[in-house]
Amino acid sequence: QVQLVESGGGLVQAGDSLRLSCAASGRTFSGFYMGWFRQAPGKEREFVASITWDGGLTSYSDSLKGRFTISRDNAKNTMYLQMNGLKPEDTAVYYCAGGKITYDYWGQGTQVTVSS
Repeated sequence: QVQLVESGGGLVQAGDSLRLSCAASGRTFSGFYMGWFRQAPGKEREFVASITWDGGLTSYSDSLKGRFTISRDNAKNTMYLQMNGLKPEDTAVYYCAGGKITYDYWGQGTQVTVSS
């Protein structure tokens, strides 16, 4: 069993930066494909970014490319999401997820609120 715990969310102003972390328990993290998703109030959950097990390939939502950066440190069992130039529309609960092929494991989410 793998547990994922997000942290790093908070209340910031437009233009600020935040770095989210996703800490994983279990020894299989290094073999997992990982991703970040977010869900804004009243909206469906949407894809933010993903990263392969070795960090060699990343993918981003087209609307976020250039502002957000996903990375991982397998030695620390941790994945990150660096968010720069935050906008009020980035306000959402951010979730990390991972698995071998599909996103089998999900965290509980961390709230990010961006004020204008």
